[in-house]
Amino acid sequence: MHNAVYKMAAAAALALSFVGTASAQTNWDATHLRRAEVNHRLENQDRRIHQEVRDGEMSHAEAARLHRDDHQIRQEERDMASQDRSHITRREDYALNQQENRVSRQIGQ
Repeated sequence: MHNAVYKMAAAAALALSFVGTASAQTNWDATHLRRAEVNHRLENQDRRIHQEVRDGEMSHAEAARLHRDDHQIRQEERDMASQDRSHITRREDYALNQQENRVSRQIGQ
């Protein structure tokens, strides 16, 4: 009986160690060069949208639409990264940049 309890405890401890390793890997890969570039651009666009609203140059409805567009790009970046060890390819980076360019052109018009 005690042997079974010890085996279950050991199995649980082993499982938790894998979870910690996986999350540490994900955190490191979030700084992958292409991912960092995409996320930096999204953060910059977010600041620009907020500034446009503060300056009265953009309505809250338009800002919400652009934020939704940026959120979709960020989710697509995460989905792409989940397919390849938390990295994105050059082709994926290019596609995300094209989407970001479309949103960026709508800010400050």
